[in-house]
Formats: sequence, C-alpha cells, structure tokens
Amino acid sequence: MSMSEFDLIQRFFTRATPSALLGVGDDAALLQASEGNVLAVSCDMLVNGTHFFADADPYLLGHKTLAVNLSDMAAMGATPRWATLAIALPSADEEWLKKFSDGFFALAQLHGVELIGGDTTRGPLNLCVTIIGEVPAPQALRRSGAQIGDEIWVSGSLGDAALALAHRQGLTVLSGIELAACEKALHQPQPRIALGMALRGIASSAIDISDGLLADLGHILESSQVGAQVDLLSLPISTSLRRHFSQLLGKQCALSGGDDYELCFTAPRERHTELLSIAAKLDLPLTPIGKIVAGRECIVHDGSGKPIKLEISGYDHFR
Repeated sequence: MSMSEFDLIQRFFTRATPSALLGVGDDAALLQASEGNVLAVSCDMLVNGTHFFADADPYLLGHKTLAVNLSDMAAMGATPRWATLAIALPSADEEWLKKFSDGFFALAQLHGVELIGGDTTRGPLNLCVTIIGEVPAPQALRRSGAQIGDEIWVSGSLGDAALALAHRQGLTVLSGIELAACEKALHQPQPRIALGMALRGIASSAIDISDGLLADLGHILESSQVGAQVDLLSLPISTSLRRHFSQLLGKQCALSGGDDYELCFTAPRERHTELLSIAAKLDLPLTPIGKIVAGRECIVHDGSGKPIKLEISGYDHFR
C-alpha cells in the first residue's frame, strides 16, 4: 500500500518542536523570538542535476540540504533555531526517505534546529529549506561593514569541493585518499555556526563562500563600497589542491570553485591576535588572505606581489 503525502510527512519529517509555539501539523508554525533578538531568515534550494548528481547518497544529501542553509546563519552570526523543508519527489521511496531524513535530522540535532513545517509534492527531485535563526540586532554580521585597512580572513580550507567535482567531470584524476577527502568537503560541508557567533562584535563584515571566494568577497566589496587585495599564496588549501595549484584548474578551484561553505570575513587589524585565539579555541584554521583597500577592484597578487590576471568568475545559475 503506497504512502499518502500526509503519511510521508508524519513518518519521516515530524519531530517534537518544543521551542516553537506551534510546529508541524497546522497551516503555519508559530514562533517567538527570544527577548533582545531579531529573526534572521534565509532560503536555499538544491536541484537535482544542478546542485547534486542523481546518484547522490541520500544521507549525505539530507546533511547538505540543511548545511547550506546553516552556513547562511553562520555568515550572519545568528543562532539557528527553526527550519521548514519543501521537497518535490519523483516517488515515495521509503528507503531513500529514511536515509535522507536521518542525515537531515542528525545535523539538525547537532545545531539545535527544529523542523517546524514545509511541503511535499510529486515532481523532479528538488529540495528547498527556509532557515530561521536569532541574533542580537546590533551584533548581526552583514556584508556592508568592511573598512579600508581591515584584514580579509577565511575559515578552513578552500577548493576541495570543486576539486572533487572536477574529478567527477573528468577534468583531473585524484588518488583514492585525495578523492575521499575532497568528496567529504563536497558532500558533507560543516557549517561554521560557532565561528559566526564568535565573530559578533569583531568582524566588520562576513559572507559564506558558496559561489566561490572571489564572487562572494565581491559581494562584500560591493555592499561596503571598497576594494581588496588578495595574496594568492596565502589561500588555505589542502595538499591535494596544492598539487594542482601550478595549473589554472587549481587556482580556479580555490578562487571560484564554490561549494566551500566556509566564512569569508573582514576585521580590523588590531583584532588579529583575538582571531587567532578564536581559531585555537574552536580548533578551526582562520587565515588572513589580504586586506581591504580604497577603490572597487579585487586584485589578486602572486608570490612576488605582482597582480595577476585570471579569467575567473563565481557560479551563476543563469550564465
């Protein structure tokens, strides 16, 4: 006997929501922001064939579906609280749904996120999450606060997810060990929630790196009306990617590959030591990669300090 839409929701996507006034099961959820906080709201969609392959592991896909939204909360310095999930399914495959929901809720539980509603329909596989978090209004991180003289920082390492995709597309060949590490970066990104919260009152601007470092840093520059100088050799990259860094592909992965879900942020130079302490406390590498300058351009310098020309842009769905 096939499941109905409501059976599917009840079986795989209904969990307790103690922090919501009203959760799954009504026409809308009812939420109450904590005293002194404002709500931060973001929405991301993952489409089969665009954001993931048809044979993607459903558990890891469940993880990533929520992770990309949590990354937006991290970029705002927000504490994630609630989420909704809209999902289009070709069929009600119970084994697939069990693995997907297990991956989704494992990450949700780790970050204290409650699923409070959503929608299901039949159609090509499409996953859309709206994430809701809280942040004290004066401490919300934005893209518009970068100041001339600020240092530019990134968390973690860049480019491994793009390198895994390049391997899948036949553009390069990775060893088994390299591929395993790079595929973990692609399929199981770790949203930097704790870092985002630690950056409140320290970072002057922030963004998560989803479309590529240069494209996302460009959003900060546009919003802040400033320019940037980036040191190519300062970029934090893995041993696997460094092996490709003499080629254009390696530089493309680090600078414009996307799918990193690390944070790029700016901060005054006098907060440098404080940021290194945060890195040690969180056991998360934080690397200064350049500085904010006057103007509107983002210039990438090579090891000798000379500007280099790279025909590189971030991911754009309509180009």
